[in-house]
Amino acid sequence: MTKEPEEVNYAPKPIWTEAHKICKSLKEGSVSCVELMENIYSRIEFINPKVNAIVNLLSREEALSLAKEADKVPIPDRGPLHGLPVAPKDAVAVKGFPTTLGYKPFADRIEVNDDLLAARLRLAGAIFIGHTNMPEFGLGSNTFNSVFGTTSNPYDLTKSAGGSSGGAAVALATDMLPLADGSDMGGSLRNPASFCNVVGFRPSIGRMPKGLGAAWYGRLSTTGPMAKTVKDTAFLMSIISGEDNTDPLTLTQSGNDFLEAFTPYKILKDRPLKIAVSPSLGNLPVDNQVLNIIKSSAETFKKIGASVTYADPPLEGAMEAFQIQRAVSLRGLGKMLDQSVKQWRDYAKDTTIWNIEKGFDLSIDDMIKAEVIRTNIYSKMSEFFKEFDLLLLPSAQVPPFDLSNEWVKEINGEKLETYIDWMSVCCMISTTGLPAISIPGGFTDENLPVGIQLVGKPREDIELLKIAHLFEAETNFYTNKPSLY
Repeated sequence: MTKEPEEVNYAPKPIWTEAHKICKSLKEGSVSCVELMENIYSRIEFINPKVNAIVNLLSREEALSLAKEADKVPIPDRGPLHGLPVAPKDAVAVKGFPTTLGYKPFADRIEVNDDLLAARLRLAGAIFIGHTNMPEFGLGSNTFNSVFGTTSNPYDLTKSAGGSSGGAAVALATDMLPLADGSDMGGSLRNPASFCNVVGFRPSIGRMPKGLGAAWYGRLSTTGPMAKTVKDTAFLMSIISGEDNTDPLTLTQSGNDFLEAFTPYKILKDRPLKIAVSPSLGNLPVDNQVLNIIKSSAETFKKIGASVTYADPPLEGAMEAFQIQRAVSLRGLGKMLDQSVKQWRDYAKDTTIWNIEKGFDLSIDDMIKAEVIRTNIYSKMSEFFKEFDLLLLPSAQVPPFDLSNEWVKEINGEKLETYIDWMSVCCMISTTGLPAISIPGGFTDENLPVGIQLVGKPREDIELLKIAHLFEAETNFYTNKPSLY
């Protein structure tokens, strides 16, 4: 009698440790593109049905065909991401793929061109295999939409993965992707990183060019990298950042400079690293377990030789300015929908409609007020960072919450009015335009991840990454894998 094959209840182990190492192996030819693609698809086929992180996915056959062609490329002609499977966020236009934005009327749109981010990934040799899931229009830090459904947290499938780059964070946490990207207006890189025990880096405004159509004023949002480790984050920044003359705010520093972040950061005896700690940015409601992790993180910095001071940064009016400028950007979205989708409100979630209509209600005086507030905040934060090298605070005010809740409506008994309020700790930092990163900071009593947010000096993105790597090397929280792994 033929024995029935046993059901496989685990995914094959990834054949890489850190992404920059597998990329080096692919470039040198010591690992074949087909071998990596086979490994990744075996993991995707086992894990993705449980978490719903990767969407618009190519078939295994299509992906392997692309990998076989990549293996034929001579080694001298290979780029830094040669043969690496990537799946950008479902807001990134990739030629030949739909870009749905999680909105049902856009489900069948097929892109005819790459946007700037996709073009840089393609030039570096990456292979596109799909997209990562996101909430409708990237609004809200909980990844669900009417096109693909909900993305679950791999540490507990009943919990939120965060958002809006939730699919990217989950794909990284489960090693379905070696590297990922996201975007961040009010925490969409940092919040899902916190919920999924990975790294989410929001660069300085202008560090990541937006390409054609980039605005001069009121810029809150930026794209950025996500990865398992800080070194991988710096590696991806070296490829996707750098000047582009189509963006009026682009910074001129070369992306290759981010490889400097691989150099270990040393705390000098005559100049200890000075860190400001703000567990609640003054008076924001923050879950007690998150507060405990911020305090323990402060102690870790003390242990490695840093000077730690509890101090709140000068962010008066930050949330008001954020709400105004967020609404301005969504006013533009509303105008586009008015022109392109009949009865667009019938397809949109209530929070999307609320935010767009808030934009329609704005006046010129409101917009000017927001610019004035942000200008004053930047000036005051520049003074703040003359005293400190780094600001430590939460990446999210709560640990991962139940998927049965669309958004967090209460923290420590304090009721919240809007779906944005529980993200204030990230939204307020966004108004500064300063570089900020979420890195693994520890775990709750229920073994749910909690990230810490580190904010750096104006335009000191590389310095921030170096300090983040210092904490990461001391704690190694990123090695705590989800049970689904």
